[in-house]
Amino acid sequence: MTQDELKAAVADAAIHEITPGLEKDTVLGIGTGSTANLFIDRLGPLRDRFKGAVASSETSAKRLQSLGIEVFELNNVGTVPFYIDGADEVNAHLHMIKGGGAALTREKIVAACAERFICIADGSKRVDTLGDFPLPVEVIPMARSYVARELVKLGADPVYRPGVVTDNGNQIIDCYDFMIEDPITMEAKINAIVGVVTNGLFAARGADVLLLGKEGGVERSVR
Repeated sequence: MTQDELKAAVADAAIHEITPGLEKDTVLGIGTGSTANLFIDRLGPLRDRFKGAVASSETSAKRLQSLGIEVFELNNVGTVPFYIDGADEVNAHLHMIKGGGAALTREKIVAACAERFICIADGSKRVDTLGDFPLPVEVIPMARSYVARELVKLGADPVYRPGVVTDNGNQIIDCYDFMIEDPITMEAKINAIVGVVTNGLFAARGADVLLLGKEGGVERSVR
């Protein structure tokens, strides 16, 4: 199977995962990225079975609206029963690196408000140790150089992602050559740096369910 076929398979599996919990007043949390987009496309035919969605990016919001799915502000919703999103890397503990698409802060906020986080990914995203994928860090623009110096102290090789402005008006630093043995501790250390909005480690709040697309089918893991 191609990578696209694997992504499609986990998007289908995620639909089956959430369908029993869909009710007329259900508001779903929806992530950002290529795999999340496939899931959004499959939600279109089901739009009359649930109330709407909260989106983790403007791009996802527009895609949802184009399918006739109402998009709500998270402040007006509170909690969501499901948050469905992809990952750039995920380990056996269902800790993840996310944010390759620069939507990490809103993704983390929606995930924090979700009763159940369902991660959908193709098999290439499963790793033993997080860090081959550069860890994104969203920063307040005036703090970019300071944050980069502090990231070096933690062992990272920080590189500014030029030309990228997040939906929140901030900038992204990507941490290269940065293998992360203890994701929960490192997530907290980076978030404690003044000027950091958040980082792409989703460990303190990891996934509850992982749907991983593999050649033999979709593998389901639970935290």
